[in-house]
Amino acid sequence: MSQGTILLIEDDPDIADLLDMTFAQEGFRLVHHSTGEQGLERLSQRDIRVVLLDIGLPGIDGHEVCRRIRASSDVPVIMLTARDGEIDTVVGLEMGADDYVTKPFSPREVVARVKAVLRRSEERSTAPDTVEVEGWRFDSGRRDVTDPDGNVVRPTAREFDLVWYLASRRGLVLSRSQILEAVWGYDYFGETRTVDVHIRQLRKKLDGVPIETVWGVGYRLGQ
Repeated sequence: MSQGTILLIEDDPDIADLLDMTFAQEGFRLVHHSTGEQGLERLSQRDIRVVLLDIGLPGIDGHEVCRRIRASSDVPVIMLTARDGEIDTVVGLEMGADDYVTKPFSPREVVARVKAVLRRSEERSTAPDTVEVEGWRFDSGRRDVTDPDGNVVRPTAREFDLVWYLASRRGLVLSRSQILEAVWGYDYFGETRTVDVHIRQLRKKLDGVPIETVWGVGYRLGQ
């Protein structure tokens, strides 16, 4: 049975061929475009489940493509980057990316990331629920956050998964490893610093959100 269509926006044909073969073995259909403009046009057909997006594209780069995707779609976006710098990662997250993979990567790792994104999407289809912590309201049905002044913010899919995990366990100190396992999944291949990067993004986007750093352990939301 088909697992759906993945859109790859990548200018390296060797990477495209490798991922095409790997995703086909897993039952996915991969469609490939080598420029951001072509990828955005293909995405408009609205049958795409996940976008794999290279940062270093010719013409408009991956960051700008991601920004344009987020202007009109909530489709999960996983960035592919040859740059192992934290700044590049942060910029991608600010533009609305849900995850990133650093080249060179194992194609199996990319498939695992895609499956994790889709699994979380299915889990989110359960009945809506809300949690309130120190005047902040976290709504798992609407997947948004309301601050104490009544302003509503909608984080990226990954950011909301993270803040919801913390909020639904209010007052508990959660280690980076626990957070990675719960939010990124057992098949996550990256480092725990990924959690720190996402926490910084949440604090910027949700100014004043009561996420506390517990040094040497992890994070806690609320008391």
